[in-house]
Amino acid sequence: MKRLVLAGAIVLSLAGTARPADLALGIEGGYFDMTNARKSAKAVFGGLPGGYTFGASVRFRAGESLFVGIGGRFFRREGQRAFVADKDSPAFRLGHPLTLRIIPVYAFLGYRFSETRKLVPYVGIGPGFTSYRETSVVGELEVEPISQTKFSGHLLAGFESGRRRMRYGVEVGYSIVPNSAGVAGVSRVYGESDIGGVTIVGRLVFAR
Repeated sequence: MKRLVLAGAIVLSLAGTARPADLALGIEGGYFDMTNARKSAKAVFGGLPGGYTFGASVRFRAGESLFVGIGGRFFRREGQRAFVADKDSPAFRLGHPLTLRIIPVYAFLGYRFSETRKLVPYVGIGPGFTSYRETSVVGELEVEPISQTKFSGHLLAGFESGRRRMRYGVEVGYSIVPNSAGVAGVSRVYGESDIGGVTIVGRLVFAR
């Protein structure tokens, strides 16, 4: 948690020279795909290796085209514990409930293209920390939760429509979370130790 606060403090200090008109608040919602642990996620969820996600971000202009910001998202999905004999064998869901929660918080530096157009594309990159928590129940006994926070890296690209105070946009992001816990033990069989992946969200932006 201290690291997350530090990341936010760094972004706010970088944005210290920004004018009020350069401030934008974004509300986001879409889909998170656990691309880097796809086999493990499909074994546990029994279908698509991801689910709905939502979050928010604050961005400040730091120049003609540059911007800095901080953002965070929330992902939670329920599944079942699974058994996998080896990486080439099918997964068998065991019927024991499992809940997975992933919360990435990150800072970023970005660049906006073609500010004079109504449709403005942008790209960004930055570091963050991702909180991972896994809880499950076997029979009537709760298994000791797995909870950790790991360093993560984030790439993003998207576009915003219009230059008014209320804007709309779409953003695609990719994250890596090296040496993370994995998913329900099956990730050890598959050799997947990264709970990052691809996120696609729609954004509603309020600018001042």
